[in-house]
Amino acid sequence: MKRKTIQNSVIYAAVNRLANHPTAEEVYAEVVKEYPSVSRGTVYRNLNRLAEEGKIGKPDLPVSPERYDHKCLPHYHVKCERCGRLFDVDAEQIPGLEKRIKNPNGFLLTGYDILFKGICPACQAPEEGR
Repeated sequence: MKRKTIQNSVIYAAVNRLANHPTAEEVYAEVVKEYPSVSRGTVYRNLNRLAEEGKIGKPDLPVSPERYDHKCLPHYHVKCERCGRLFDVDAEQIPGLEKRIKNPNGFLLTGYDILFKGICPACQAPEEGR
């Protein structure tokens, strides 16, 4: 059993405070505001540990860089095609979806992540001075 550390608690709090699918670098920037001596490595290790323990989410989506999620329950996401930010989609999960998939290659399906794409409200807004 791994012990709970101050860094672990601070990093967990930062992910929840940001609540915007932050990257490890964004979490690091948030944490160093209050704890300037924390290292990037500590943040990265603790983010992965928190995800492994199921305390935060780490969506398995084709987005780069990896993102972390304060929500651990299954839910869908939408990615802005312009700025790359990731948002939650307010939609109920489709029960049994993996059972409806035709599987001619014989995969043992273990789950799925659905990613919608579009343009976020901030990127839709006209730029000032145009």
